[in-house]
Amino acid sequence: MSFSQGLSGLTAASQALDVVGNNIANSQTVGFKSGSIAFADVFAGSQIGMGVQVSSVNQNFSDGVLGMGNSDLDMGIQGNGFFRLASEAGSIFYSRNGQFKQDENGYIVNNQGMFLTGYQATGNPPTIQPGAAVGPIQIPNGQMPARASDAGTLKGNLNSGSDVIDQTANPFDPADNKSYNSVTQMDAYDSLGNKHTINVYYVKTGDNQWKAYSSDTTSPNLNDQGDPVYQELELSFDTAGQLTTNPAKLSIQGAGYNGGAPLNFDLDMDGMTQQASDTDMGSPTTTGYAPGLMNGYMVGDNGQVIASYSNGQSQLIGQVVLSNFTNPGGLTSKGDNTWAETPESGQPSTGVAGTGNLGNLLGNKLESSNVDLSKEMVNMIVYQRNYQSNSQTIKTQSELLQILANLG
Repeated sequence: MSFSQGLSGLTAASQALDVVGNNIANSQTVGFKSGSIAFADVFAGSQIGMGVQVSSVNQNFSDGVLGMGNSDLDMGIQGNGFFRLASEAGSIFYSRNGQFKQDENGYIVNNQGMFLTGYQATGNPPTIQPGAAVGPIQIPNGQMPARASDAGTLKGNLNSGSDVIDQTANPFDPADNKSYNSVTQMDAYDSLGNKHTINVYYVKTGDNQWKAYSSDTTSPNLNDQGDPVYQELELSFDTAGQLTTNPAKLSIQGAGYNGGAPLNFDLDMDGMTQQASDTDMGSPTTTGYAPGLMNGYMVGDNGQVIASYSNGQSQLIGQVVLSNFTNPGGLTSKGDNTWAETPESGQPSTGVAGTGNLGNLLGNKLESSNVDLSKEMVNMIVYQRNYQSNSQTIKTQSELLQILANLG
């Protein structure tokens, strides 16, 4: 019996050393989760045990330390959750290794070529549609299409001390700077991305009374006589200098230019004031932009993949999802830093990072191995001594048998 006890002890200690060795070997593996061995005694109908057996090898899914990543697509998880990966055959795997890159078709893949999954943004501008399917995320390499301006905002102050202009004697004429008090210039874009320069002119017509005129100087609308047509808005202020015109929307209109559709949108002037200080319109804004080429991309801390373009714009490409399990310890390891679902793990719950029971996802970070080298070195010494002690029981039993044989 002692032989079987000692042999079981040698086997168990050897397997424990294997676990320790694997932990140490993967101490620098990104996203690796350390293992620990559990033992159970063996009885066979007697009070004297038959030895020991390995009951399980458990994995420690505690967080590793987050460090800086090496590429724009590196990601790290803190808290619950796994990256959801799909193989070319469609099999689903889970990982904590956030080292990702683009393949030749623009898909985000890990070093083994598995596809990182999430929600793909669609439309112009791209957005994630409600109920979107989870699938591989692809980063397009084409140019960002132009977007026509369909709204604008202009907020600022008109100088209450400006001279009143008699429009009977001096009708508004952009060519005559005596027919207006000041002018603001801004850019807008048509459906093809052609840039239009828009001028907004301000004319003080009386105390607390102004008129605003708009003109598309790039491609103005023309009347039957071939003269430019200007859009007009009356602005009224109270004695505190607050705008009382409601709604204060100045129409912006322009003719088609170089094949683009005509401009036609409203400029929101709510929030304008009239005070005894210099006229200042700040930074007027309009929607729309010219086409642009991709400059690069980044992963936000919520898992959104955002691309930046040469036109100064950025747009959403997709959003990475995370998956979590009721019992992560029930996952089965598949190598290459991946696990697969089992009945013991339960079915995955999948969603956006930071929601439900899912942890946070951080861009340009990598989660290091959670192996504690100091602890593993101590365990190695303990299991080595255990191995030596079990070998000693076998040696002792052998000597006893030899003595018995000599007595015979």
